[in-house]
Amino acid sequence: MAETLLTTTDNPYNPFTEFDQWSACDEQLGHYTLSLLGRVCITSDELSELDQSRAIDHAMDEIVAENVSGMHILISADTKLEL
Repeated sequence: MAETLLTTTDNPYNPFTEFDQWSACDEQLGHYTLSLLGRVCITSDELSELDQSRAIDHAMDEIVAENVSGMHILISADTKLEL
């Protein structure tokens, strides 16, 4: 399981524990973070689970580093989100 997940600074839901609410809010806010991650992540069914996980982690790091929208952050499961 991922140690960190991608979210945005304006989404009050934790994607670890409130995924459905997080996803709905993300789309309502117009971020479409999962779609962005899918576009940035380079993966294949040919990769092992570990390599796929590494590819996803790399893509999340790249999104946060580039941070075109200025909204994307990485959080851990125990992060307390406050708006």
